[in-house]
Amino acid sequence: MPIIYHVTTAAEWTAAKANGYYESPSLKAEGFIHCSQDHQVAGVLERYFTGKADLVKLVIDTDKLTSRFVFEWSPSTEDTFPHVYGTINVDVVVDVIEL
Repeated sequence: MPIIYHVTTAAEWTAAKANGYYESPSLKAEGFIHCSQDHQVAGVLERYFTGKADLVKLVIDTDKLTSRFVFEWSPSTEDTFPHVYGTINVDVVVDVIEL
C-alpha cells in the first residue's frame, strides 16, 4: 500500500466526503492535485500553510486511486513530488490527521 499525503482544510475534507471525491483548486488551475511523501509534509506546511488553522493531512492509499498519479520534479524545491491528475476518491483516504 504505497502512501502519499495531501494537506487541506477540515472544511474542504468535509465537503469532499459529502461529494464522494476531493478536488483542490490546483486541479483546475494546474491540472493536478499537489501531494507529498511523508518526509516532505513539514516543508509543504512551512512554504504554503504558515499561519493557517483547521488543517488536516489526508493519508492516501495510492493503490485505490481512480485518478492517475505520477512523481514529478519540482524545480523550485529541487525534489520529486506526487501529483494526482484528477479528483481523489474519498475511499482512498485511510486516515485523516489533524495538524
